[in-house]
Amino acid sequence: MKPSKTRHTSQMDWVRIELKSLIDVRHPLVQLSHKINWAAFDEKFGSGYAEEGRPAVETRLMVALNYLKWTYDLSDEEVVERWVENPYWQYLSGRQYFEHVMPIDPSSMTRWRKRIGVEGAEELLKQTIVTAIKSGYLKAKDCERVNVDTTVQTKAVRFPTDARLYDRMREVLVSAADHAGIELRQSYARVGKKALRRQQNYGHAKQFNRMKRETKRLKTFLGRVTRDIERKMPVDDALLTDKISLAKRILAQEKDSKNKVYSVHEPQVECIAKGKANQRYEFGNKAGIVTSAKSNWILGALGFEGNPYDGHTLKDSLKQARKLTELQINQATCDLGYRGHGVEDTKVLIVPRNKSGAAKELQKWWRRRNAIEPIIGHGKSEHRLQRNRLAGGYGDQINVILSACGFNFKKLWRAFCAWLRMVIELASMAGATQKFA
Repeated sequence: MKPSKTRHTSQMDWVRIELKSLIDVRHPLVQLSHKINWAAFDEKFGSGYAEEGRPAVETRLMVALNYLKWTYDLSDEEVVERWVENPYWQYLSGRQYFEHVMPIDPSSMTRWRKRIGVEGAEELLKQTIVTAIKSGYLKAKDCERVNVDTTVQTKAVRFPTDARLYDRMREVLVSAADHAGIELRQSYARVGKKALRRQQNYGHAKQFNRMKRETKRLKTFLGRVTRDIERKMPVDDALLTDKISLAKRILAQEKDSKNKVYSVHEPQVECIAKGKANQRYEFGNKAGIVTSAKSNWILGALGFEGNPYDGHTLKDSLKQARKLTELQINQATCDLGYRGHGVEDTKVLIVPRNKSGAAKELQKWWRRRNAIEPIIGHGKSEHRLQRNRLAGGYGDQINVILSACGFNFKKLWRAFCAWLRMVIELASMAGATQKFA
């Protein structure tokens, strides 16, 4: 059933405390809550609910919790717990009275994100852009010139080694077989654990021949379990079929193989090299970021499957930015990784290594491209872009969008903070003038 709406009444409740009596109405979050078009979310997400059944949680509450989660780098559990302690967060969520209990179970946030999908996450990002334009902090003209770059959104997986992959895949297969009621000849639980520990100890001691021998043993254990399950499993068991297929991929892959598996629970993870001296390889997915060249707002954020060439991602990144801003993008500035992009409807400036001799106007936009680097850095250090903890390929796409929402939301919050300081200073100056008069 569609979400119920919080009813605000003018009648005093003598039991509960009204939020307006606890908060400062000039607070940035209060002012920001008045600027956001909350009705747009009800209109966008209303079609995803059934007409009958128990009423769903209010859309405004779920949107506000997700904004706060990615703004302050919190888990689902932490953001719900802090919501109870913070009256400004409750006011942002559309509450009239202060509440002393958690509004939802934290797991509801996961289910809600799956319900709205990638398009719903893009709506959250779009409303931060619209709010910035309506408040005057982002000019529509600034959206015509953008900077574009890619980064790696690392997944929450351990560094992959062959021995660990073999042992972990064997554990997953044994667990799935037990759940399906298949009796195995041997699970290798005890000897597999010992072999993995010896393999790691031999590697630490640089006894590589012994290490390779234990790795081979772990691979043998996985092959035996795989063949045993394959002989005994039902033909129509889709779950076991997928796990057997994954196990065969792990058994067949070599050092120079393509489309390798680096994680058992996240098989879509790619090994991406971005030329960093401190971190040669990162395991995750590539993400494209589009920012306004002047005022540094994120206008687009897109997660890509596989490891595409940067130039091949430019068309999709610009398409998403046009969709969210509903404005034409006339110029995009990129680094050398975007050569051979194939974009024809937008002027693309590729920043060369040698910038001398070019026109001053061109050099100005080349220099402005560097502004996207600290934006990506803030997204990674403050808005959950560094380590993606959402599962599956769907999580790869939605995390980068909501990370951009957190960046823009915090930028809006800081803009209203500056407005509040200006109001206080003007009020103090007026008071001082009146006193001396």
